[in-house]
Amino acid sequence: MSVTATSAPQHAAQRAAAAGAPPGRRRRRLLRASTTPGKLRLLLVGLVAACLAWGVLAALTVSQHASAADAVVATDEPLSLDAQQIYQSLADADVTVSAGYLVGRTPPFKDRERYQHDVTVAAADLKAATAASGNSSIGASLAALTQALPVYTGYVEDGEIYNSLGFPAGGSFIEVASEEMQLTLLPAAHSVYAQENAQLKTASAQATGLPLAVIAVVAGLVLAIILYRAQRWLSGRTHRTVNTGLLLTSAAGLAALVWLVVALASGRADLVQAGGHGSGPAETLAQADITALQARDDQLLNLISRAGDADTLNLFAGDQSRLDALLADASANSTAAGAGKVAAARSDADAWFAVNQRAQALDKANSYGAETQLVIGSGPGTAATLFGTLEGDLNAAIASNQAVFTSNAAAGQSAFTGLEAGIVVLAVGMAVGCAWGLSRRLAEYR
Repeated sequence: MSVTATSAPQHAAQRAAAAGAPPGRRRRRLLRASTTPGKLRLLLVGLVAACLAWGVLAALTVSQHASAADAVVATDEPLSLDAQQIYQSLADADVTVSAGYLVGRTPPFKDRERYQHDVTVAAADLKAATAASGNSSIGASLAALTQALPVYTGYVEDGEIYNSLGFPAGGSFIEVASEEMQLTLLPAAHSVYAQENAQLKTASAQATGLPLAVIAVVAGLVLAIILYRAQRWLSGRTHRTVNTGLLLTSAAGLAALVWLVVALASGRADLVQAGGHGSGPAETLAQADITALQARDDQLLNLISRAGDADTLNLFAGDQSRLDALLADASANSTAAGAGKVAAARSDADAWFAVNQRAQALDKANSYGAETQLVIGSGPGTAATLFGTLEGDLNAAIASNQAVFTSNAAAGQSAFTGLEAGIVVLAVGMAVGCAWGLSRRLAEYR
């Protein structure tokens, strides 16, 4: 009894002493991590930092994917298309010149017009690619093209002049021009095309990449769990069911996470579709068109040289095999509309090569006149007519796949519109919500 009696005054004195303690000592006591106020302060700092850190990570993820998508749509795909068109225009110009020479002393006006158009388009695309490209290795190939194109056109002009005057040297100049095309211009154009296409694939891979996106989404889910557990802990300590600040933070975080997931998923799906069923088969078809042009040029040069070169005929057979494989690949990866146009091109190629086999038989029989008429004649069933049909269907198939790329790439690009700014605003709102909600609880301990 005496102990109890004496201890009550002592406890009362301790409470009085604590109440009368200096303010600095009371603040230090409140800051201790073992106390509820101390834990609240640590929770406030931790949640604010976590919300801002996740906002930075999510914004960085969106920025990386959005900038890569912009590069695919606005820079890399146009440059890749320019490089593809440079190659096709140069190859077509060479074929047109060779065919025009075989007609007679004066090439047909339509052939001359087509040649001039090819050269003009190639020069314009070359200028555009040079202005847009900052890559030094591509710049070297573009410079080689810029220097070699006038040399080639000069040989062609000399050949046409000598041919119009009836001198045999005209054929020699046409052959030299074709060598310049095959040994200098087309390899440089292929180098540009290959490098631009590699850049396009790199940008596409970055725009559709998963590692950083998965990290951002997982981090967002972890933050959501932390917010949920923080509210459970706070409800048990303060006996309040809802903390308005943390509830608003959770709502903002959920909105940001759902927006991020939907944008990344839809943007990736559109960009994968754009590449796999758009630019991918379009590139394959461009290679098929180039292969067909090379085969046609080999055939025409064989007629010009009158050599019956076995190597040239073997190259022609190799071109046939490669063209068939490219068209099969393009058909497998094209959309239904594109696959229909590729099927038409495959049918054209079969008919064209069948006529070419007849031409080779005439070549072996030294039937020059009949072979020439079959190869360059404008009537139905000639190699020239069938090749024109093949070219038309190949270009239609390329255009169809390019349209698939354009629509899907634009959709993939637009999926990220406003997302980066929205993530930043929501992340800051989450941090403010945490600070406000926990500060109100801390104020009760002062």
